[in-house]
Amino acid sequence: MPSGWRPAELHIADFVAGARSARGLAVIIDVFRAFSLAPYAFARGARAIVPVADVDEARELKRLHPDWLLIGERHARPLPGFDSGNSPADLERFDLRDRTLVHTTHSGTQGLAAASLADEVITGSLVNAGAIVRYIRQRAPAIITLVRMGKQAQARCAEDDLCAELLAQRLTGATPSVTDLPERLRGADSAAMFFDPACDWAPQRDFELCTQVDAFDFVLRLERGATPPRLQRIEVPQ
Repeated sequence: MPSGWRPAELHIADFVAGARSARGLAVIIDVFRAFSLAPYAFARGARAIVPVADVDEARELKRLHPDWLLIGERHARPLPGFDSGNSPADLERFDLRDRTLVHTTHSGTQGLAAASLADEVITGSLVNAGAIVRYIRQRAPAIITLVRMGKQAQARCAEDDLCAELLAQRLTGATPSVTDLPERLRGADSAAMFFDPACDWAPQRDFELCTQVDAFDFVLRLERGATPPRLQRIEVPQ
């Protein structure tokens, strides 16, 4: 870690437009649920995740690779014919060891696809926030862009705002408390689905999993040179 390093520029942007404008090292934030689900999948042995913006492209990849697991959502709900929705809890019913997942969502994967002008792209969530900060400090980029993807990539949401705030504070040397983050998010509008019995596609366990701050010591970097581009796990020890 470079001694005394601070980013020369730290920008916070929103939605797909923000991802398109991102420069330097871009962190695409989607706490509920895409980029919380992804670290849990890797922690359970997934080999790679192929994030795609288009539903038809996701289905075509599944057709070409029947052994790949097809997961995703639109408007938070599972897509017809998919193996699973965008639920980290639902994903627990699969053996993910050495599996490749195809993942398409309304917000997070759209941001990854749009961030073509950034030098480097990683995912952002609370579950690996500490590893994200350590990784960025190791890379010491001159420019960092934190992109809050928000609800359906159209409206700000508390969880992505808090994640961006936490990352920004830690990157500039602060050590904010995180013990109250789950409670602060429990009453957020975007969290209501987790506590609504009618929303069986968003179980309460998803909320619990997505709000486990600093659960993992790795980041997920988009490997754009791969065909198709995919997320890969990079360990960032403390």
